[in-house]
Amino acid sequence: QVRLVESGGGLVQTGGSLRLSCRTKEMAFTFDRMGWYRQAPGKQRELVATMGSGANTAYADSVKGRFTVSRDNTENTVHLQMDNLNPEDTAVYYCYAKLLVADYWGQGTQVTVST
Repeated sequence: QVRLVESGGGLVQTGGSLRLSCRTKEMAFTFDRMGWYRQAPGKQRELVATMGSGANTAYADSVKGRFTVSRDNTENTVHLQMDNLNPEDTAVYYCYAKLLVADYWGQGTQVTVST
């Protein structure tokens, strides 16, 4: 069974930075893609940044140039470095992993950016 656990969320002022981490103890395989989605109150869940098992990445237009996704395939860990945060980034951030046709989700970590 795959379990994803997020950490690193919290409260930060506008212009600050946070680094999110997602880890799993599952070491029997390498996920095809890992990354992050987010959901603000009253909004739909949206893609933030994902990374394949190689170097290919995908970013939401709203975070390009500010967020950086990285992963360590030997540990099945994915990180999200978030810089120049603004209040529009406030949301619950969910770790995501894909293996073949299966999608896995973490429980989420709250990120709040104050003005």
